[in-house]
Amino acid sequence: MAQICEVLMLILFGLSWPFNIAKSWRSRTARGKSVLFEIVIILGYLCGIAGKFLGDNVTYVVAFYVVDIAMVSTDLALTLRNLRLDKQREMEV
Repeated sequence: MAQICEVLMLILFGLSWPFNIAKSWRSRTARGKSVLFEIVIILGYLCGIAGKFLGDNVTYVVAFYVVDIAMVSTDLALTLRNLRLDKQREMEV
């Protein structure tokens, strides 16, 4: 039951990332985004995975951590791209 609750938590946290990714892709700006926040989220997920390995409790739940990390990493990459685009626009003005 504990694993089901953990998977539900990861799914619910993960539901927001596709929307963030789409917004980052469309907006082409990093305004309102925090690179540090996204890095902290990734580190949190990595700590969750480390806990699974350290507790010798590696199960299918790790796959949900990996999917969430992939989504946050995608949004982080788009945020970095958008920061570059923001700087280019500032230089054009």
